[in-house]
Amino acid sequence: MKEYSVILLPDPEEGGFTVTVPALPGITTEGDTEEEALANARDAIELYLQSLAELGEAAPSEMAHARLVTVRVSSPAA
Repeated sequence: MKEYSVILLPDPEEGGFTVTVPALPGITTEGDTEEEALANARDAIELYLQSLAELGEAAPSEMAHARLVTVRVSSPAA
């Protein structure tokens, strides 16, 4: 079993969530709830890995799990 970090972004304007998988380029999915978005991400990851296996390619591994870090910057004067 493999484990991948995902980025779960809420959409405050339209609702729902968008999910990307940094270690697997091209995977972006969404859902109306966090649970639905994560379930869709699992499905997308499984399909991605299945496609790689059918092509005879190895599944990528993460070197380390992603970390969320906040960076402060000064904003330009208005």
